[in-house]
Amino acid sequence: MQSLDRDAAALWDMAEAIREMQQFMAGVSEAEYLETLWLRRVIERNFELLGEAARRVSTQFQQVHPEVDWRNLVGLRNIIAHRYEQVDHEILWDIINTVLPEVLAIVERLLPESPDRLS
Repeated sequence: MQSLDRDAAALWDMAEAIREMQQFMAGVSEAEYLETLWLRRVIERNFELLGEAARRVSTQFQQVHPEVDWRNLVGLRNIIAHRYEQVDHEILWDIINTVLPEVLAIVERLLPESPDRLS
């Protein structure tokens, strides 16, 4: 797969992970989120997927698009996957509500027209 196709596929995965988090969190209060184990686990998993997809984006593409905080997306994934005892769900709540909408808007601008174009 060419680098451009890999980058596009990773961007689609990033957008999908963010959209899924937004769907699960629609109408959920912070207290509900903090009290609901299955929801916290779903969100953690999607942050892992988001960070893994961001990691797959080529270095060249990342350098051309510094408006995405690639390093912190991958770093958050690493904390959730490897240092899960340090996960602060109040911080994740804040990221979901303040950071992810902007990340999604940027990623959507970078996406090709359709995932079918990757074939």
